[in-house]
Amino acid sequence: MTDVAAQPGNSNVASATRDTMAWDSRARRVMMIYLPLACFVLILLFPFYWMAITSFKPNAELLNYKEHNPFWISSPTLAHIKHLLFNTAYPTWLKTTMFVAVGSTFLSLFASTLAAYAIERLRFRGSPYVGLAIYLAYLVPPSILFIPLATVIVQFGLFDSPMALILVYPTFLVPFCTWLLIGYFKSIPYELEECALVDGATRLQILRRITLPLAVPGLISAGIFSFTLSWNEFIYALAFIQSGANKTVPVAILTELVTGDVYQWGALMAGSLLGSLPVALFYSLFVDYYVSSLTGAVKE
Repeated sequence: MTDVAAQPGNSNVASATRDTMAWDSRARRVMMIYLPLACFVLILLFPFYWMAITSFKPNAELLNYKEHNPFWISSPTLAHIKHLLFNTAYPTWLKTTMFVAVGSTFLSLFASTLAAYAIERLRFRGSPYVGLAIYLAYLVPPSILFIPLATVIVQFGLFDSPMALILVYPTFLVPFCTWLLIGYFKSIPYELEECALVDGATRLQILRRITLPLAVPGLISAGIFSFTLSWNEFIYALAFIQSGANKTVPVAILTELVTGDVYQWGALMAGSLLGSLPVALFYSLFVDYYVSSLTGAVKE
């Protein structure tokens, strides 16, 4: 048996079999993993690439695709970014958007934390239906709500004010954050709170000293979604803000950088690119907490 296995012919067959299996494994890996991943990355990043090259292209290249490659820059320029930062109110729009996004995010997280903890831990009669109702409220489209909300905003004297957006955005942020935090609070063992109750701690003390420290990844995850939705919101910002100085970035770059039928494509793309950087930075800073929130809190 050993002599047969040691024959050169058999070793060549085994080597050929291994090479074939290795080639099949590589081909399968390329077709099943790398090619779909490359397509996904290309589709995902191409809009950002297009915004970037358009932001640095001179007008001669933007308006003449017959002589210039539309997918590359021959003579990069900072004229569009300079025009955006120094000839428009873009820095003010950016500050207003940041103020609205941060304010509405903190307000929504505060309300959502209390609501999610009460629904999940206090277990009052009808608590599951309350949680379901809160989640269903998130499904109501803003295009239906902005008309009655506009009447309320005008009656309170908040029209054309960033405070109007801070108070309105929680109408769609609180339901989502509450639903997200309910699921996260479920992963925290209730025995920890029972021990604290036995020791005489109140519910607020338990929430502040036990539950919230364990729920930091979940809170950051909800904060990321809230910040992103607030930053990119368009309908309410368009309906409730009129003056150019109080507009947010998504509305301002569309309404202030388009004059009649003239589109300032370089400034538009530069504004979109700079406006997406804070969200990307926010995600990159807290991505570890976001990933950990997907796996729950404390495992028994």
